Amino acid sequence: MSKEDIGITVSKEADFSEWYTQVVLKAKLADYAPVKGLIVLRPDGYSIWESLRNTFDEKFFKNGIRNGFLPILIPESLLGKEQKHFAGFNPEVFWVTHSGENEIGDRLALRPTSETLAYTMYSKWIQSWRDLPLKINFWNTALRAEIKATKPFLRTSEFLWQEGHTVHAIKEEAEKEVMKILEIYKNTVQDELAIPVVTGKKSEKEKFVGAVYTTTMESIMPDGKALQMGTSHFLGQNFSIPFEVKFSDKDNVEQFAWQTSWGVSWRLIGAMIMVHGDDKGLVLPPKVAPIQVVIVPIYKSDDAKNAIFPKLNEIRQQLESKKIRVHVDDRNELTPGYKFNDWELKGIPLRIEIGPKDIEKQQIVLAKRYNREKISIGFNEIEKISTILDEIQKDMLEIAKVKAKENTINISEYSEFKSKIGKGGFFNAHWCGKTECEEKIKEETGADIRVIPFGSENTNGKCIYCNEQSKETPIFARGY
Repeated sequence: MSKEDIGITVSKEADFSEWYTQVVLKAKLADYAPVKGLIVLRPDGYSIWESLRNTFDEKFFKNGIRNGFLPILIPESLLGKEQKHFAGFNPEVFWVTHSGENEIGDRLALRPTSETLAYTMYSKWIQSWRDLPLKINFWNTALRAEIKATKPFLRTSEFLWQEGHTVHAIKEEAEKEVMKILEIYKNTVQDELAIPVVTGKKSEKEKFVGAVYTTTMESIMPDGKALQMGTSHFLGQNFSIPFEVKFSDKDNVEQFAWQTSWGVSWRLIGAMIMVHGDDKGLVLPPKVAPIQVVIVPIYKSDDAKNAIFPKLNEIRQQLESKKIRVHVDDRNELTPGYKFNDWELKGIPLRIEIGPKDIEKQQIVLAKRYNREKISIGFNEIEKISTILDEIQKDMLEIAKVKAKENTINISEYSEFKSKIGKGGFFNAHWCGKTECEEKIKEETGADIRVIPFGSENTNGKCIYCNEQSKETPIFARGY
């Protein structure tokens, strides 16, 4: 087996794009599918998605949200009901025109997003104020033909995501729902994936097509590009009117409902890879790692193996009793060194090494993946491993916060903005609020407004572009 088959052959700093692709493929998270623009999710990659899904489901349920299922085909006539919304997705839609050799008539879209289909059903289900609020989440795939070059988890024609759609009798209640979901997203991404995010609103230009306004969470990647991590939209009555999502209020007066929609996708996995990975490969936060602890026995003879394995199995059982996901690497045909590199490539948070000398000393050696630190603990200290995993999780977030802060710049001069934007980063800059300035900045620098952070209203500065009085201080960046 050649070196190229085994490990990562480029550094993260020298060729970020190639490094990322190698990590995805060689850590066995995903692979390219036979159809351009599509990827296949392998068990480790899917396990991370399942972990996130379970966490979200638990939090959604506590917020009164239940899961449903929607079909993937949407009639063209439904997509056309909300013209602005449809126009935004039309260039990206895959169309089904035939069933076998026969034309089907009204074309069917492979779901780019589910608002139109969901709200057609909601209009049937909702009659009275007693039917509200209606809160349903859908774990779906979405398909959007926008891909020039496939980037696993980041740019694919089909992707896994969840999309929630809620309906409310009261406007203020719907707006509160938007913020509740954004907070759930923020806490989950920071607590589970150890990735810091900035939350706020999108500009009018960048908001979701059909929304009154869009809230978002954004993160900065190590290559200096921004990544949208999730969005939560207040739709107002923009969809309830054309789709007749209405109800009779307590006075038996018919009203149009107030709606929200929100979603995150598997690009969260892509963000995790980019933020935490290193030149050895993947680095997994313990909370989402398919395997949290791998045990590698070290022996050269059957006698040594027989001396090790009773204690090794005892340790494994102790860890499993604490709900720690543990794996014993007992592959006889491979050397310990090969195994170490293999598990480092796959990003397993903690490795236990145990050999005959360790048995004599009544200890094990622990190797932490995120900082490559090695420590020894006694057989009577195995319970400490739970705490060590918690500490790794917290440390990874703190390290990511420091790096994100280093990649965030306050800037007031447009000439400086233009000269530095090529190196990437988050740029805090005053803005007058005019779309014309936003568009000119995008045209001249490739940077757009990623997020207008909550509380960033600011009239004490001058717009970075036109030098008129500012209204707020958004974050500009080039993005994925």
